[in-house]
Amino acid sequence: MMPFRPSRRALLAAAPGLLAASLGGGAAAAAESGFDGFLAGLEREARLHGIRPGTIAAAFQSIQYLPHVVALDHRQPEHRLTFAEYFAKVVTEKRREAARRHLVDNWGLLSQVQRDYGVQPRFIVALWGIESDFGQIMGDFPVPSALATLAYDGRRGALFRSELISALKILDDGDVGTSAMVGSWAGAMGQCQFMPSTFLRYAVDFDGGGRRNIWTDRADALASIANCLAHLGWRGDEDWGREVAVPANFDPRYANPGYRLTSAEWVRLGLRPQTGAFTGREPAAALILPDGTGGIGFLVYNNFGVIKRWNDSTYFAAAVGTIADSIARS
Repeated sequence: MMPFRPSRRALLAAAPGLLAASLGGGAAAAAESGFDGFLAGLEREARLHGIRPGTIAAAFQSIQYLPHVVALDHRQPEHRLTFAEYFAKVVTEKRREAARRHLVDNWGLLSQVQRDYGVQPRFIVALWGIESDFGQIMGDFPVPSALATLAYDGRRGALFRSELISALKILDDGDVGTSAMVGSWAGAMGQCQFMPSTFLRYAVDFDGGGRRNIWTDRADALASIANCLAHLGWRGDEDWGREVAVPANFDPRYANPGYRLTSAEWVRLGLRPQTGAFTGREPAAALILPDGTGGIGFLVYNNFGVIKRWNDSTYFAAAVGTIADSIARS
């Protein structure tokens, strides 16, 4: 389970203070002095990947070393949030209300997306809401500069070097211009916050506009979310999971993602759904206890694992499922 990923709004707000604390002027200047040589190597690599010289020239003309991105990458949270703390920040009533409104307002589009990709609209909207606050918070960092900085920094250099090449391929395809390719400090882009490599695999031009535009084209963004989930193994005829009450004396060894039982078997072990009742038609489920024994519990199905393949966080996946449940249309 990945640790909590701080909100992009918090990271953007924290940048100036982090820069002062993490990189002195001398260190930043020293790093920047070797950056131009590093970029020369990246330009050669881009040419080897078949990216056109004009694309390379336009992109590298604007690439700058961003020391505040390095500071954000090295930022360590003071403490790990509990599941309850995370939910209080992410699964808010304001977000649920906005999700319900967006579900209704975009129902025609979402129905078309569901027909093509087999993903229920409520899950698309829930992911859209958590990732970018329904397209309101996408980040304003220049993605080529952020990725080049992180590739140069070295801590995860190979990863970000590869993502920068993917970003250049996107520019070369003409899906977005260099100045419009903005995102989070780590290079996540658009309303669905795709990394460049994810964009190349799953972004779609759903409305036939000629570009895969996940920044300002809502149809492309929502369809791209669905296309990604479909390729990750989504089952359109199944749910994600449900909250259950777990007895105080429950054996925690049963809380294992690889240990799946029928609902009847879980009932025999003392679990009870928090709302409604089991029908007996549920798929085999695994039990997760995000905060360990004594905390909240969920029985989860295949689609929960698909959401975790999107973002490998139990907290995140449970939040998506909970918001999706709260906005379900009858």
